[in-house]
Amino acid sequence: MNSSLSAGAALGLFLIVVLAWGVNWSMTKQLVQFLPPLWTSAIRSWIALAGLFVILGLSNNLVVPERRDIPVVLSVALLHMTIFSVLVAAGVRYLPASKAIVLGYTTPLWVAIAAPILGKDTLTAPKLAGALFGLVGLAVILNPTSIDWTNSNVLLGAGMVILAAIAWAANIIYLRAHRWIGSPLQLLIWQVLVATIVLTTLAVITDGLPHAEWSWKLVLLFLYPGLIGTALAYWAMSMVNKSISALTTALGTTGTPLVGIASAAILLGEPIDISLVIAAALIVSGIGLATLGDRMLRRQATASG
Repeated sequence: MNSSLSAGAALGLFLIVVLAWGVNWSMTKQLVQFLPPLWTSAIRSWIALAGLFVILGLSNNLVVPERRDIPVVLSVALLHMTIFSVLVAAGVRYLPASKAIVLGYTTPLWVAIAAPILGKDTLTAPKLAGALFGLVGLAVILNPTSIDWTNSNVLLGAGMVILAAIAWAANIIYLRAHRWIGSPLQLLIWQVLVATIVLTTLAVITDGLPHAEWSWKLVLLFLYPGLIGTALAYWAMSMVNKSISALTTALGTTGTPLVGIASAAILLGEPIDISLVIAAALIVSGIGLATLGDRMLRRQATASG
């Protein structure tokens, strides 16, 4: 399989990724009506593992990771694929998928705020402006006219999704400092394997064996996030990253919450209120500013040798 794609093919795959990840939140919202969050995440992870085994086997990317890559395998598996996945699944039980995805995609803002504090980055004016835009957007979506503050479950759901975004941010900060031996694609199946084992173990301990009324609808709901939202999307993103600049992909992924809002309205009939529109615009703009600020910083570092 070729390691790079034409510009048209790469953009087409990138569009698939954004659509797949955006729609994924509506699918998760429906799945947690049938099974607890841990089993929802665990079963999806088993399906993704099977899909990735086929994809990586066909592309000759099934390799045993080097010892120095084990920390990155564990960090992605635990922080992103386990903690983020479960907290999102638990949070969307109480929140509309459209609001959950906007809260979930505040991740780059937490990176922009935390990385300079931890001494892992420099806070530039665009990144500061981006963080402020995002925090204002967060305040808009959490205002009492948008989120029912008298409902403890709704507040719990919002809190869990925000914590999920922070866990993902912690993972990103760690990944930036890691010196990769294997490629992200080659390590992906091992990350999913670890996450699958952890999720299944926690699900059995916490909830016992899964009990659900299985139907074709439930099977299809699981196949989408497992095969399309995870296996296909992560493979496609790894191919896209070889053919499109990091700035383009980073800015392009800001379209994911917009797709998520639209899909929730179409698939779940969720209303699009003015608070959601304003918050999404502010947070997406904030992510864009923070991304551009990060790009400027990297250019300056390159220019200075």
